[in-house]
Amino acid sequence: MHTDEIRRYWDDQAAEYDTYPDHGLLDSDTRSAWKDLLRTWLPTTPARVADLACGTGTMTALLAELGHQVSGVDLSSEMVARARAKTAPFGAAVEVTQGDASNPPIGAGNFDVVFARHILWTLPDPTDALRRWATLLRPGGRMVLVEGRWGIEAVGDKPALPWSAGVPSEELAQVVREVVGEPVVVQLGDSVYWGKEIEHERYLLKADLATVPQPA
Repeated sequence: MHTDEIRRYWDDQAAEYDTYPDHGLLDSDTRSAWKDLLRTWLPTTPARVADLACGTGTMTALLAELGHQVSGVDLSSEMVARARAKTAPFGAAVEVTQGDASNPPIGAGNFDVVFARHILWTLPDPTDALRRWATLLRPGGRMVLVEGRWGIEAVGDKPALPWSAGVPSEELAQVVREVVGEPVVVQLGDSVYWGKEIEHERYLLKADLATVPQPA
């Protein structure tokens, strides 16, 4: 699938994106759960965070609320417009740029944290993207990924891509171990994160940069 097709797919999804409980986080308990999760797994001191494929900016806003300086990136112009509006109250603490999350148009070696949530299934070459993401990190930086499995029956009209049904934690951990460092995996099965009971694996993976990676 070409980048233009993926962009159009997300442009079409933007208007209703926040209506899903785990996207808009409109429920106070769901929003609090995600904010607590970020607080636990991101640095306690203000950090520079790359929020890749930031969508409508819900997580970007939570990161800014926690005191971080956030650079959001999304391929969809419709998503970017909504993210900019949502994060406008944070002023210069948030910048949202339109661009390909596979190869983010932000400086290498400039970030304390690379954060991405449920994004890898959208990418034509997710392993190559992870290698590029690692180059964004400063020495000692951290990658935090929220991923899972959706089940083949849940794919529906989603684009046909390598991980279009999600990725098991063991498989993602193997890739991240090679490009970043030894990962920690935390299962996120509690329905409070999703606004419903889930049938398939959901998890957070955290890895700290072991060595400074070189661009491909």
